[in-house]
Amino acid sequence: MEFLSFLAPTMDYSAGAVGKVPIIICEEKKNEISDIVTINIEISKADWDSFETSWDFQHHPLLRKVPSIAGAFEHWQSECDDRFNRLKANEEELNRIFIGIYGLRDEMTPEVEDKDVTVRKADLSRDIRSFISCAVGCMFGRYSLDMDGLAYAGGEWNASKYASFAADKDNIIPICDDEYFEDDIVCRFVKFIEVVYGRETLEVNLKFIAGALGGKGTSREVIRNCFMNDFYADHLKVYHKRPIYWLFDSGKKNGFKCLIYMHRYQPDTIARIRTDYVHEQQSRYRTAITGLEQCMNGAATTVERVKVNKQLAKLQAQAMEIREHEEKIHHLADQMISIDLDDGVKFLQ
Repeated sequence: MEFLSFLAPTMDYSAGAVGKVPIIICEEKKNEISDIVTINIEISKADWDSFETSWDFQHHPLLRKVPSIAGAFEHWQSECDDRFNRLKANEEELNRIFIGIYGLRDEMTPEVEDKDVTVRKADLSRDIRSFISCAVGCMFGRYSLDMDGLAYAGGEWNASKYASFAADKDNIIPICDDEYFEDDIVCRFVKFIEVVYGRETLEVNLKFIAGALGGKGTSREVIRNCFMNDFYADHLKVYHKRPIYWLFDSGKKNGFKCLIYMHRYQPDTIARIRTDYVHEQQSRYRTAITGLEQCMNGAATTVERVKVNKQLAKLQAQAMEIREHEEKIHHLADQMISIDLDDGVKFLQ
């Protein structure tokens, strides 16, 4: 700090100012220090590249050729612990070397606290949620089970890249509170788990995922609740409010939701959301409401009428919400809006 007080009197501790601070060069330790630092950089990069926000992301660490996601997580946890322990040991060894060079044995200790080690340990909830994000990426074609790294982020579309798990054809994946569509996001996710780990262990794997997410209900109900309520908030957090998947949401009643992938957006995408999904959902609501009204008239007991009336009120609220939503996207669909990906996500939001 004494040196920096006159090298950077304005307290602008840039690389240039810090680089001018004199240091003691110990020739006999120079190569050893360099080797340890190189290893630490490699360890840290391997940790960073394990998640999709890295430019060098290749595949999710839980995508392994094992029969269960629990087994994949055990392997990943072991790798994380080994990486963490190696980095900590290396940092402590560097501390020992520098303490010796500077003659600070009576003033400092080489130990590093766990909280100061900069690579992550495995975290079941976080890692399962990042795995779900990767699965959605495979649904849209951003990633593929048949290749490492980005499969598509603009340019010419090549469907042959997705032999193991087909990317969604129309770039529209509905998120509903029930299984209304064949390409419903929960149906696609269940199929993804089956393809990755096998049909025999499907239910065990879904149960493990649901347990990691937390919540009440069956495995599929917990997973559906995650997609309905948590997925997009997690996505915004991971991408710092610069989402690559865009959510169309009718409102708090969950009348209709769907995701699209911005890199596959076309001027007619919103029109297809309206005609192929919103109109279809409106028709389903009308049919369901008519059926419940008939059940109400034929209900034999008060308990049955209360139950039917509750379901009817929910569907009527959703039908009203989606009707208002349809009017809004109708206006957008007629504009046939084009986007330029080179403008960046911030501009397009």
